[in-house]
Amino acid sequence: MLTNYLKIALRNISRNKGFSFINIAGLAMGMAATLLIVQYVAFERSYDRFHEKADRIFRVTAERYERGVLSTEWAGGPFAVGNHLKSAFDEVDEYTKVYMRDKLLLEVNNRKYRVDKGAFATPSFFSVFSYSLLTGDPRTALAEPNTGVISASLAQRLFGTNNPVGQVITIEREFPIRVTGVYQDFPKNSHLAADYLMSFSTFQRIVNPKNEPDKNFDNAWDWDGCLTYVVLKEGANPARLAAKLPAWLATLDQRDPKTNSGLMLHLQALPDIHLYSHLMFEAGANGDGNSVYVLLCVAFFIIAIAWINYINLATARAVGRAREVGVRKAIGSYRRQLISQFLMESALLNFIAVVVAFGLILLALPLFNHFTDQELTYSFVRSGRFWLGLGAMYTAGTLLSGGYPAFVLSGFNPVSVLKNGVSAFREGVILRKSLVVIQFSASVFLLVGTITVFRQLQFMRAQSLGIDIGQTLVLNRPMNDSTRISQTRAFKDYLLRQSAIRQVAVSGSIPGEKVEFNAGGIRLESAPQDEGKQYRVIGVDYDFVDAFGMKLIAGRNFDAGLGEKGAVVFNKTGIRQLGFSDPEKALGKKIDFWGDILTIVGVVDDFHQQSLREAYEPLILRLDPGVNGSISIKLADKDPTQAIAVARDAWSRFFPTDPFEYSFLDERYDKQYRADERFGQVFGFFTLMALLVACLGLLGLATFTAQQRTKEIGVRKVLGASVGSIISLLSVDLLRLVLVAIVIASPVAWYAMHQWLQGFAYKIDIEWWVFAVAGLLALAIAFLTVSFQSLKAALMNPVKSLRSE
Repeated sequence: MLTNYLKIALRNISRNKGFSFINIAGLAMGMAATLLIVQYVAFERSYDRFHEKADRIFRVTAERYERGVLSTEWAGGPFAVGNHLKSAFDEVDEYTKVYMRDKLLLEVNNRKYRVDKGAFATPSFFSVFSYSLLTGDPRTALAEPNTGVISASLAQRLFGTNNPVGQVITIEREFPIRVTGVYQDFPKNSHLAADYLMSFSTFQRIVNPKNEPDKNFDNAWDWDGCLTYVVLKEGANPARLAAKLPAWLATLDQRDPKTNSGLMLHLQALPDIHLYSHLMFEAGANGDGNSVYVLLCVAFFIIAIAWINYINLATARAVGRAREVGVRKAIGSYRRQLISQFLMESALLNFIAVVVAFGLILLALPLFNHFTDQELTYSFVRSGRFWLGLGAMYTAGTLLSGGYPAFVLSGFNPVSVLKNGVSAFREGVILRKSLVVIQFSASVFLLVGTITVFRQLQFMRAQSLGIDIGQTLVLNRPMNDSTRISQTRAFKDYLLRQSAIRQVAVSGSIPGEKVEFNAGGIRLESAPQDEGKQYRVIGVDYDFVDAFGMKLIAGRNFDAGLGEKGAVVFNKTGIRQLGFSDPEKALGKKIDFWGDILTIVGVVDDFHQQSLREAYEPLILRLDPGVNGSISIKLADKDPTQAIAVARDAWSRFFPTDPFEYSFLDERYDKQYRADERFGQVFGFFTLMALLVACLGLLGLATFTAQQRTKEIGVRKVLGASVGSIISLLSVDLLRLVLVAIVIASPVAWYAMHQWLQGFAYKIDIEWWVFAVAGLLALAIAFLTVSFQSLKAALMNPVKSLRSE
């Protein structure tokens, strides 16, 4: 019986090659696109779930309030949190503290290396997390001062095939670190990334070398930036523990109201960090949960459109297969046999589509990785989850796309069918129209989304940053030693004498990166202590403001001729936070900066230190002529070749033992937009695919409609109907459905994109013409698809069409 079903299914596929191709192509593209997106979403959602205790690990985040108003949200809160939580709450099983460090210079056997990511960590790090220590004892590897562990890739880089354990690495020419172990590189789906881990006691020794009690930051509540992770005991309820924290903090306030007033702590589940956390002092750049789930919705739309195509074409072809059903029933076929036959056809078509989809995935994976900046590999073919998902999609596709047509076709009355035929059945027509509306509602939604995403990206690119980042060469800071300040000044003076270079500035942070120095408690000298505010602080030299073309709206720039030391320049948002609506009135005022009395000499207009996702923050530019930071070189010519050569030669003279590393500021700044650009590209690509699949279905329906009305078209042409009127006749009904889809999709698309835009501090308005353009595009695409077949039918010789009847 099954063999017979298979033969009949193959004959039907072979006899109707056009419809079969449309169905297979639509299903294959839908499945391939859906599986690619699902693989991407699965990877994004897999972050940190590989840890054995992932479901019990929580990061303690912090909020700082000033007079009841939220001022900062920290991924890394006070250093004292972990110690006190462990002793105060039985629910806490263990904890670890991590302090991230970027761009350190390492020295091994007189060779210098720049390392991008590292951290200090407490001894319990390898007990809390499931990172694999290849050599060394995980219990003691981070227990002693001046010890640390390194990643396998860094070990290879520094020591080659030699055993690194016991070797000494010098950090920043000052701090010798003995290697106590080597760990396997952190997986790509880890929110923590580090090439080395040094013991936390090493950090304590660096910060507090004399072990002075008043500088013991390990128990400090007023020093933020420490990532604290707690492991709850089995069965502990994290929500109940979180509910206890405010009252617990209040008791600490009563003991020492200056240290942690205005502090609130929260527990953040470890697997939630990558997609849902964008706080200060994050361990690295995180993903965007909204974007990930928008893509998941796109995947659903694409496969739904493909299945709808099959249902539409199958029910439309019911008219042509009605006599077949009637004959089969007349000679004794049971309805269940007919249902099995039609489901076999659906299963065969879906199986062919699955094979084609698998091939498309293999071909498209490198391009998909390029779009998403992921490193998905072909290893997914060894994943049981992948095959389970593919099998589920195949089964669902067979039943969903084949089930309804099977029940409809098998339900025809044989007497009525054989006597009168079936011109159409009301339920099938209504269903087809409804499904076309759903298809194009999804398509219009995706078009509106694509236009909105690219408009937002264009908006961010086109906005003035308030600073000049063009023609700027950035050099990584030199190593810190006793000669660094004098050598940096000599290096800068030398560069300024070169014709290829206009200006040179040194600063603790450069545009395009987060300002890592956050200072709380800053206030006017005359203000009470509880009026202190939080500010981002950048240490700068005399030339920073001019070099970046910042607009002074009050006062003056720093003046080297005055020999001033305690001068600061605020941005407009910062001066407003200090209580001045008129920047002029702030000039000459003294501020208390952690006991240092500084003078406000100028106010610059707000500028975008980071991308337009971030709002303006209160910022202080603090004069520090000896600041150890990035060196920004403004070029005199568009061709940077000469300036790079000059800078390289000067660097080798003034910093002969330090590596010369440079980048261009505009390129570094643009990196902030890469994630959004990738999202826009992926969204646009899959929108195009969804439209293509929808058009395949529409083409099939238009072909079927033309075939059903062949005699009518012939009669109309004989009576003098024009080609245009026949195209209109065949197209207008389907285009009406597209118009209905536009009306349905527009408000849904507006709401979804409005929610997506909330992730940007500076964003576009979604204007009416976006929906008009999306609607017109959908109409144009639908019209071109339908008119192709309509034109073919309209140009047919009426003699042939009438003879065929």
